[in-house]
Amino acid sequence: MAVVSVRDVAERAGVSVGTVSNVMNHPDKVSATTVARVQAAIDELGFIRNDAARQLRDGRSKTIGLVVLDVRNPFFTDVARGAEDRAADAGLTVTLGNSDDSTERESTYLDLFEQQRVHGVLISPYSDITERLRRLRQRGIPVVLVDRTSDDLSFSSVSVDDVAGGRLAAEHLLEQGRRRIAFVGGSMIRQVADRLEGARQAVSGHPDATLEFIETPALSVLAGRDAGNSVLARRADQRPDAIFAANDLVAMGVLQALMMQGQGGLRVPQDIALIGYDDIDFASAAVVPLSSIRQPSALIGQTAVELLLAEAADPEVAPSQVVFQPELIVRASTQ
Repeated sequence: MAVVSVRDVAERAGVSVGTVSNVMNHPDKVSATTVARVQAAIDELGFIRNDAARQLRDGRSKTIGLVVLDVRNPFFTDVARGAEDRAADAGLTVTLGNSDDSTERESTYLDLFEQQRVHGVLISPYSDITERLRRLRQRGIPVVLVDRTSDDLSFSSVSVDDVAGGRLAAEHLLEQGRRRIAFVGGSMIRQVADRLEGARQAVSGHPDATLEFIETPALSVLAGRDAGNSVLARRADQRPDAIFAANDLVAMGVLQALMMQGQGGLRVPQDIALIGYDDIDFASAAVVPLSSIRQPSALIGQTAVELLLAEAADPEVAPSQVVFQPELIVRASTQ
């Protein structure tokens, strides 16, 4: 079937192509009779307007590109939902890209968004792509960092103080009398490194306490389960008495491993206290409700869109860095 064009509609309605364009974009400039005639031709021919082409001609689409590290992590799903809600208020949509901790996929999405001339880009960077983001901005595409701060403060950003969050988690474990703490995490992105640094700061104030780093290949439930199994396989006197997981997915995996009775499972928190990070919905529903460090995920997404809209409206606006404070949520896994 041939694609119906604006010219086909104009010929059927007996008007000019310009009149059809006005009917679709500025109906107030056309008489009601002409609008009705053009609309009848559109309905009869089954014409579908090409908004993508029109937006490209205008120089900017009504789509915001969002690139996250791992769409499987409910934290990023909530960030995306917050961004989507705020974008909808502004008549925009959000296209989600999952870099999956891959520099190649991250670059592919940025190339795609640049080609589409999106309204702007929100990104939680995996690699050092500062120059790439500067190129986007030079082409008139504003950029806001999500869940990360800009190293040189040249980009607007929305993040959480992860060093403070790491301190909160470790201090809570120390207050519960735990002294052999293990930090379980991997994929040493800035956020994870900051959480580990915060934990180190807290433990450094207690000469009788130690902090062990158990590295994982990913920040997933499976990686957490493997780490938990490695702890479970140790002699009792060599195990940590508390675990701080880099995120709640890792913590859920650790919890599953520790409580597998068929392998001589341990009690949480009696034998090992456990705290995660992000406070995803699943944390409170775990077999042992999980203590966690809460981030305002939806608010992060909403705020990022706010900053993006401000920069799109005025490219000369000074970059803004919004940093939220984390919150300790205490549940049964630590007390």
